[in-house]
Amino acid sequence: QVQLVESGGGLVQAGGSLRLSCAASGRDISGYALAWLRQAPGKEREFVAAIRWGAGSTNYADSVKGRFTISRDSAKRTVYLQMVSLKPEDTAVYYCAAGRRRVASTEYDYWGQGTQVTVSS
Repeated sequence: QVQLVESGGGLVQAGGSLRLSCAASGRDISGYALAWLRQAPGKEREFVAAIRWGAGSTNYADSVKGRFTISRDSAKRTVYLQMVSLKPEDTAVYYCAAGRRRVASTEYDYWGQGTQVTVSS
């Protein structure tokens, strides 16, 4: 089992920045990808970004490329999502997830509880 706890969501104006954190505990995650996904009201959950814990390679959804950066701190077993130039359409519940299947997808095995990000116009 992998336990994931997110933090760092909140309310920000358009053009602003936020950093989300996700602390992982439990089993060894070196063979996992850690990802951020989001779900806006009335919409399906969508992939945002992922990082392969061992290699450090990353993937991003086209909608966030150049604005969001995913990173990890191996010693703290924490993954971050730095978000800049936020837009109202980024408003959603953001979930941290871990898995070993398709990285740029919603097919993850372990999920955090989610953190709300609201971007006002």
